[in-house]
Amino acid sequence: MRVSKGSSDSSYQNSGKMPFLARLREHVQANLNNDQFGVDSLARSIGMSRSSLHRKLQKHIGISTSQFIREYRLKRALEILKEEDVTASEVAYRVGFSSATYFSTSFHKFYGYTPGEVKSSNIDDHVEGLELSTTKTAQRLPSQVHISKKQMGNQKKRFLWIVLLVVLVSAALYLYSSTLKENVDTKEVGNSMGVKSIAVLPFKNWTGDPDLEYISDGLTDAVISRLTKISAINKVIPFTSTLKFKETDKTTKEMATELGVEILLQGNLQISGNQIKINLQMIDGRSNEHLWSEEYIRDWKSDEIFKMQTEVVEDIAANMSVIIADNELEKIQNIPTKSKQAYSYYLQGEFQRNKANAQTYANAISLYDKAIALDSNFVDAYRGQATVWSFGGLVWGIYDEKTAWSNAKKLLEKALKIDPNNKVVEEELYTGYFYYDWNFEQVEDYYQGILKDSFFDNTPAINTDYAIKTGRYQNAVKAMDKLVLSDPSIGILFLFKAEALALLGETEEALNILNDTYSLHSDNWFYLRESAKLNFYLGEYKKSKDQLHKLLTQFPDYPPILMWLNAVHAHMDSNPKKANEYLAELHSEYNERSSGSPAWFIGLYYCILKDYENAFKWLQKSYVRHDVELTWLREEPLLAPIRNDPRYKDLYEKVGFSRIGLPIKASSEKTSL
Repeated sequence: MRVSKGSSDSSYQNSGKMPFLARLREHVQANLNNDQFGVDSLARSIGMSRSSLHRKLQKHIGISTSQFIREYRLKRALEILKEEDVTASEVAYRVGFSSATYFSTSFHKFYGYTPGEVKSSNIDDHVEGLELSTTKTAQRLPSQVHISKKQMGNQKKRFLWIVLLVVLVSAALYLYSSTLKENVDTKEVGNSMGVKSIAVLPFKNWTGDPDLEYISDGLTDAVISRLTKISAINKVIPFTSTLKFKETDKTTKEMATELGVEILLQGNLQISGNQIKINLQMIDGRSNEHLWSEEYIRDWKSDEIFKMQTEVVEDIAANMSVIIADNELEKIQNIPTKSKQAYSYYLQGEFQRNKANAQTYANAISLYDKAIALDSNFVDAYRGQATVWSFGGLVWGIYDEKTAWSNAKKLLEKALKIDPNNKVVEEELYTGYFYYDWNFEQVEDYYQGILKDSFFDNTPAINTDYAIKTGRYQNAVKAMDKLVLSDPSIGILFLFKAEALALLGETEEALNILNDTYSLHSDNWFYLRESAKLNFYLGEYKKSKDQLHKLLTQFPDYPPILMWLNAVHAHMDSNPKKANEYLAELHSEYNERSSGSPAWFIGLYYCILKDYENAFKWLQKSYVRHDVELTWLREEPLLAPIRNDPRYKDLYEKVGFSRIGLPIKASSEKTSL
């Protein structure tokens, strides 16, 4: 069930479409005081699918089904208020609003005045003819507007002047906008340019139970995931980027600007007994104008929840004037699991995974296991657990690399067997082929496929990191430019671009990116880590050290890369005692067989000391351990002086770069960026 709370006005006047519209009005009128009569009910009553009805209404009068029902109720309410001596609350329930407050808000939004002002206001000149009669013998429902011929003539003159003014203004706006390279900050111009962009902010948990936060986050992510399947929406910001706005003092305009979107969707979650309720409102991110709001109520059952998610997405699309293609609708309506409990475990697993530390990763693995035990075909649960294993075995240094990839690979292959066309699962599998397997031939084929069909997603391991590590810097810059346009809130995208520019020799531009983006992303562990490393390579030692200090004091994780940075800065500060202490930490990590590539970073430290004998000793150990950081072997600046050494050439061959025809870079290149 849904209860409308506001929309923009629309005219139903189209005599050629009246038989179809009259049928709809007849059914709404017959259920006028039934607050549970909504889109699904209307569709069933006229023997159409929900989607078919929505599309037909869009084609005929350009509004959604829920908007049609809402506006009928409001127009019927106006007639009752004008003709009878009743209160607004009584009218609200008579026309199918379950809340008098919602009714008053919707009425005011629709007409521009409150229900209480109807009797005292001269409103006849402001109300359209309603023409809501449903049969020839039906009682006249809304009152018709009667005006004299003189009034009609004056209205026609006013109308013609308004039309002329609109045409002139529209022409001026078009000519003006065509001379600008940047977007004009108005919704109308944005729409005329075909720009459709939205960020779904994390739904607020209004259940009163903090332990149910995973449900509000999970539903937010589910709506976002479904919106990404609509090609007519140019930009949908991923959940990981909007998550930071869960608790924020930023204004709507500030959030929209930072995320680079036109539309913001806000919502809250409430649970009562076995029912779940979501309240949503759509806002123009630049003008702060309220565009649409809706309330959705469903039973807490897996099939009902997924229907609600589909309903939400269809309504969002309708209110963004977006058409969902048939094949897209099929994907949106997909039910990932029929088990309510499996879905609950999955949402809890996602909630824990997004916290990204050793304890929450362990929690997530257990929860995904429970979901899979209840539904062995639950692809999303396989993918979620695989991501935990894969990330935990990389730079975080949480799991043994061999164990991490073995587990992740099995899970991803199982998921692809269930759903062979799942692009997200496929991308994660090839990411593992690169980092863990060093399977350059297989990854190169996949990468070339990406370049041909322009499949870019928001995990730039292949289209950027692989491109950089195999010397395709310009390709990496182009890929990042595309992803930044899609979502400028992901700080790591800017770091990848800066890294590629630095390797191209464009040091100043790389530093500008680091300086311009730091204040926006300095609360992100991954961004800080890469920024501290890149600033060091670019000679910005103080900035690198400051960012390292922030990493060590504000985040619990302490993987080998941070131990290495500690040792590097101690060496730069001429403090060999401290440097040796940090080096000993790296040795300890290596001896304990920790992931995070400790042998690789020990080798790099000896390169800084120009002790290349020890450097090769540890690079060989890194190869034996199959460290994921060895994928940097070709491009690592600190290795530039030793690229002609036969031992380096041997490692280069064994890691696999030569198998895709990549020659060793010249050893005469600089040792720093």
